Amino acid sequence: MISWNEAGHERRAAWRSAAGAPEPAHVELADDTTKADTAHRLAAEGTALLWTGDYHNARQLLRAMDRRCPRPRPGSGFHRQRQAQSQRARILGMLLVPYTGEHEIALRRAPDVREACAEVYGPADGAAVGPLRELLGVIGAHEWRAKGVEVPALGERIHPHYGVFSPVRGEYVDLVAQARLPDAEVAFDVGTGTGVLAAVLARRGVRRVIATDLDPAALECARDNMERLGLSGRVLVEQADLFPAGRAPLVVCNPPWIPATPMSPLDHAVYDPDSRMLRGFLNGLRDHLSPGGEAWLILSDLAEHLELRSRQELLDWFEETGLEVAGQLQTSPRHGRAAKSDDPLHRARAAEVTSLWRLTLTR
Repeated sequence: MISWNEAGHERRAAWRSAAGAPEPAHVELADDTTKADTAHRLAAEGTALLWTGDYHNARQLLRAMDRRCPRPRPGSGFHRQRQAQSQRARILGMLLVPYTGEHEIALRRAPDVREACAEVYGPADGAAVGPLRELLGVIGAHEWRAKGVEVPALGERIHPHYGVFSPVRGEYVDLVAQARLPDAEVAFDVGTGTGVLAAVLARRGVRRVIATDLDPAALECARDNMERLGLSGRVLVEQADLFPAGRAPLVVCNPPWIPATPMSPLDHAVYDPDSRMLRGFLNGLRDHLSPGGEAWLILSDLAEHLELRSRQELLDWFEETGLEVAGQLQTSPRHGRAAKSDDPLHRARAAEVTSLWRLTLTR
């Protein structure tokens, strides 16, 4: 619960944050007369602002506050960029909006967000207050979920859910679509996310795919996509920490590629503390890869360009876990940030290469 003073009376409401943001200790009211400089200063000092004015004016104020957040200069380094991201997220998360008990925004000219909120927060259960920035993400996710993301390798759309990484970076999907497919009746897709790689494998002829994930949102998303694609009978989605039971002649994994701590649910698709998932995948292959089978590791080398992990370190992990490289496919990223010279990590992004490592057991 959070509380604030309104017309001399204490008001309280439930705190709402799907991203797990902590509830603010100090809350003041803000409206259409609140200046951006004042709002940014209060937010930076730790005071949250509960908006009572026009919804569209709140969005404008959020953009103005964002412009006042410092940006790291190009070449300033990964850790400084992450620090700036964290500070910016904290400040912008201090502009709050009120919800009624029916998932409605209690502000003038507010859009109808009931369906979008129900997808993320579940059934409405009373009045609440939450960050406007998160609400905008919820609305955007609802639109992506409804519209879907075109995946050329499938010739169809994948529909991402809130908090599940969208396959907008299609180069890694193309690698799985292009790699020589071994004779595999069964394949495992470890850390399936939206289920896009499992769908590609099934469409390429793998008769049974077991797709795993630990995140309930990802499991729901993958099952939804398999049903939409008509693949529910061939792709089984299971909750598991990495591997399902048994062995398969093909085991595929696209783990998070940067060994750092995630700051939000969506970050878990990109940031892997201490390379936990990557190393867990490599360590588990001996017990889950069939003799003579192949493991496909799809991994960006951005961490190497950021000096967070070396190529030799990765090769050493292959050797330590009894794996050898049978082949490698590579592609360069096509996302827009790779070409933005003002991006703090431009040099690393411009040099980034995504690889599909074909790994086999050596002993």
